[in-house]
Amino acid sequence: MTNPKTAAPNPQQPQAESANRKPIHEIRMGRVKAAIWQNQTDTGLRYNVTFSRLFKSGEAWKQTESFGRDDLPVLAKLADQAHGWIFHRQQEPD
Repeated sequence: MTNPKTAAPNPQQPQAESANRKPIHEIRMGRVKAAIWQNQTDTGLRYNVTFSRLFKSGEAWKQTESFGRDDLPVLAKLADQAHGWIFHRQQEPD
């Protein structure tokens, strides 16, 4: 068993300061959403995109990263739009 006081930090685990971060841009088509994240690195700005699908469970809205067959064309369109947004953003002068 690993001692939590001496264990190396888990790179998959979000840091406290990034827990409240918000995406720089979101694109939504129906219940499928692309969130674009901006990250400052040693080599400059980098962008990542996460995708989610909203669904209702009882009275509560939730989201998942799982997509059905009919979601895939929408996901592809969102991926293309996110790519275009990032590409355009990187072409802008600093």
